[in-house]
Amino acid sequence: MIGSLGKSELAAGSLTASLYQACMIFSLGLVSATIPMLATSLGKDRNDHNSIQQILRHGFLTAFIICLPFWLLMWHAESLWLALGQNPDTALLAKKYIHSIQWSLLPYLGYIVLRSFFAALEKPLWTLIVAVGGIVINALLGWILIFGYLGLPALGLVGAGIATTITNISMFIGMLLLVYKHPLFKQYKIFTQFLHWNWQQLYQMWKLGIPIAITFTLETLVFYAAVIMMGIIGDTSLAAHAIAMQISSVSYMIPLGFGQVATIRVGLAMGKAKPHDAVQAGWVSYGLGVGFMALAAGVMWLAPESLIQFFIDINAPENRAVIITATQFLFFAALFQITDGAQAVAAGMLRGLYDTRTPMLLALLGYWVLGVPIGAFLAFVLDMEGVGIWIGFVTGLSVVAVLLTLRWWRHGQRLLTRKA
Repeated sequence: MIGSLGKSELAAGSLTASLYQACMIFSLGLVSATIPMLATSLGKDRNDHNSIQQILRHGFLTAFIICLPFWLLMWHAESLWLALGQNPDTALLAKKYIHSIQWSLLPYLGYIVLRSFFAALEKPLWTLIVAVGGIVINALLGWILIFGYLGLPALGLVGAGIATTITNISMFIGMLLLVYKHPLFKQYKIFTQFLHWNWQQLYQMWKLGIPIAITFTLETLVFYAAVIMMGIIGDTSLAAHAIAMQISSVSYMIPLGFGQVATIRVGLAMGKAKPHDAVQAGWVSYGLGVGFMALAAGVMWLAPESLIQFFIDINAPENRAVIITATQFLFFAALFQITDGAQAVAAGMLRGLYDTRTPMLLALLGYWVLGVPIGAFLAFVLDMEGVGIWIGFVTGLSVVAVLLTLRWWRHGQRLLTRKA
């Protein structure tokens, strides 16, 4: 919908989305510590309601604490963008958007905490139903508020932010209703003694969650660095990059989901002291996630314009440069689909074993020691512009994928030996 507003709005939307997603991804990583903790606890004793209550209430507390500095950062985002050399007009548009979308962060994190609870209990269908409802609400509100239908003014980018905020609030409320109404969820009485904080429990959650958050952020900031570099190159590259990244983000959700499945299944098996089942669960998730991304890569190679047309009018002459550039970027996006899927699932497998620190260091190596410097060198020194940046993506993701897979393989060998 933002793409239909024009190139300037699409570029501003890309700036906002990248910064918001960087904040959201760090926060998501932090509260995602609830997933392995819940899985291990349920694996040990499914009826230990007190343990589940503690994990969840500290997940909510973590969500609130981490929102405070990020709200402050997003409120002053325009100054950051100007300091990074972005177009002042684009930065002004992006400022209006981020001020309307930043408040969606807290309800989204609350939704994530409850989603972790549902997933650990192996009841993801309810989360899917709520998420589908969220998509419908977001699409309807976006259509009304962005373009000004049903007698309301056309708010453009601000309307998109308001739509997202209302949607996230609605999704959180939907999950809360299920917690109170569904017999399985209701029995855990997760809001019992809600204000009884245990600082040792909070410390354990942050000890596990901070490496996850940093790993997520290192990867996300690679893409944000690319947005900044694309902005320096020009609005055409920035708009094309926004399209290619949106398409890649959609396909990435599948291996990300399998990564969460791996965390849960591995954690449950380890809680039950069944290491063989943990290894098997990890490799099955890995095969499914990587297999899907191989299919996604084929679609991006064979029919790029069919995907691009969902974001911009491919028949408009003024959009031709954006379409050509986006097609080039999708070629390289297809190249890293498999490795991107592999690193996402492998990281999830390792989180099921509470192995989060080494993956964080491997992400630092692959993304920032190799990926970003290579991309910048190719883009600005060898004048390959946006294509060079995407080659840097491929390099960084491939290195991380290989190293994380090798680490899981070594863990698996150790677990199988211990089983024997």
